[in-house]
Amino acid sequence: MKRIQHYGYLLLSILLFSCGGEEKKEESVLRPVKYMEIGFLGGGESRTFSGTARTDKIINLSFRNSGIITQFDLKLGQKVKKGQLLAKLDNVQARLAYEQSITQLNSAASQVNTAKLSLNRVRTLYEKGSTSLSDFEAAKNSFRNAEESYKSAKRGVEIQQEQINYGYIYAPEDGTIASVSAEIDENVSPGQAVAVLNAGTDMEITLGIPESIINGVQPNMDVVVDFTSIEEDQFKGKVSEVAPAVDANTSTYPVRVIVTNPSDAIKSGMAANVTFDFGDYKSTNNVLVVPAHAVGEDSNGRFVFLVEGDEETSKVKKQEVQLGNLTAQGFEVTSGLSSGQRIAVAGLQTLLDGQEVRLQ
Repeated sequence: MKRIQHYGYLLLSILLFSCGGEEKKEESVLRPVKYMEIGFLGGGESRTFSGTARTDKIINLSFRNSGIITQFDLKLGQKVKKGQLLAKLDNVQARLAYEQSITQLNSAASQVNTAKLSLNRVRTLYEKGSTSLSDFEAAKNSFRNAEESYKSAKRGVEIQQEQINYGYIYAPEDGTIASVSAEIDENVSPGQAVAVLNAGTDMEITLGIPESIINGVQPNMDVVVDFTSIEEDQFKGKVSEVAPAVDANTSTYPVRVIVTNPSDAIKSGMAANVTFDFGDYKSTNNVLVVPAHAVGEDSNGRFVFLVEGDEETSKVKKQEVQLGNLTAQGFEVTSGLSSGQRIAVAGLQTLLDGQEVRLQ
C-alpha cells in the first residue's frame, strides 16, 4: 500500500512539474507590436505629397459639327504646328445647307432687282401725277423688305460657310499629340474629343493638400520635386496655384506646382513627389492626432493601447480617449493623450491591458 502511495505522489509531482513548465514556456513568448509616437496635426517642418505631371496647357481637340471623319492625320507623340490641318468631316449636311443658302441668296438678290425696277417705275408715274402717293409708298416698302431679305440671306450664307469650317480641325497651338480617341470613318458628334494636344511650354504638378496644412502653402512657395521614374534627379518647383475651396472627390485642396528647371525626361502623366518645407509654420490649434486604425472601441467608449517601458520590457496599457473630427491624418484627440506618448498601431483585437509585448 505504501508503494502504491509512493508511485501516486511521484506521478502527481511529474504532472505538476510538466504543467508548470508549459505555463512558463507560454509566458516567454511575447507578441510583437508595431507602434508610433503621437504628434500634432500638421506637425513637422517638411511634408511630401504625391502628384501627377502634366503640361500647363492641355487642349481637347473636337469638331464643332457632326459627321463621319474622312481625314485624320493624328498619331500619338506627333509634333504639330499652329494652323496645321489635322482632321476633317464629310460635311454632307453642312454642304447641303450651304448650297440651299446660296439659292436663297440668289432668289433674294433677284427680288431686290425686281423691287428696285418697280420702285423706279412707280416713282416716275408719281412724279407725272399718274399714280397715287399710297402706291409710291407701297413700292418703297416692297423694296426695303426685299433688301432686308437679301441681307438676311447673305448672313445665312456666312453662317453655313462657318458650319462647313466646323467640320475641320486645325492645330490651335504648337504642341504634341498626347492621346487619340477616334479613327477615320468614325461618326462623331459636336464637342466629342477626338484627341488631346499638349501645347504648354511649362511642366506642372497637380496634387492635393489636406486641410490641416493648406494654410501653410502659399503662391510662389519653393518646393522640391522628384520622380520615381527618374532616379537620382531632383527638380526645383514653385507653387503657382492654390485652390480656395476643397475638392469634394478627394477632400483635399488642389494645388499646382510649376517645375522651374524642367527636363525632356519628364513626361505628362508621370508620378511625382513634391516636398514642402514649412519652416516656422505650425498648426495654431496644436491638436494631437492618432491614426484611425490605432483606435478601438468597446462598451466604455473609444480607446488606444499605450506602449510603456523600454525596448526590452514593454507593456501595453489600455487608455480611454476622447476624439474629435476625422482628418486626413487620423482622429483629432481632445483628451486622454499627450504629445510624445507611444501607441500600438496594429493588432488591437489581440492585445490585453497590461500585456507584455515585443516592440517592432
